[in-house]
Amino acid sequence: MNMQKTPSLILASSSITRRALLDRLNFPYQIDKPDIDERVLDGENAATACLRLARQKAQIVALRHPRSVVIGSDQLVECASQIIGKPHTAERASAQLRMMSGKTVLFHVAVAVIHADGAVHTTAEIVTVQMRALRDTEIQHYIQHELPLDSAGSMKSEGLGITLLESMHSDDPTAIMGLPLIATARLLRAAGINPLG
Repeated sequence: MNMQKTPSLILASSSITRRALLDRLNFPYQIDKPDIDERVLDGENAATACLRLARQKAQIVALRHPRSVVIGSDQLVECASQIIGKPHTAERASAQLRMMSGKTVLFHVAVAVIHADGAVHTTAEIVTVQMRALRDTEIQHYIQHELPLDSAGSMKSEGLGITLLESMHSDDPTAIMGLPLIATARLLRAAGINPLG
């Protein structure tokens, strides 16, 4: 009888939110932080940059874990044709949220899964968000309580960030949090990992 062993799974991320999302699939995995330069290249649009960064994260971690399946993911925010990354400081978070207040914002999310044989498969999602018109006091309260300094566009929708939104349109409710689980599960099944057995 030819019993094929299910390959081990690695998440190329140190994001607590992505870990919590992947935990929902109830499949064992390891964490390995990719440590890449996440700057957007000159002339690169948000969708292209997001896919490139997700692929790059997965590829650098896959080099350290041959014959494993590796998930890389990235998220970039776009508002008024401007790409918005992680704020890193409370001052920048405040400026980002003031700029996005009352506007339509696109959340680009990409996933790359590297199979045990080295094949790379990617997918991308766009979440369209209508932001509420935000008062400065609301912005400051949100930043103080959520500390969204490592979140693209200062958005932590898994917490108080959801109260900043007027509406959200997406094919996957988990996409805005940085790891679209519907697409991720599909890519994992193609890589030989099925959380349902």
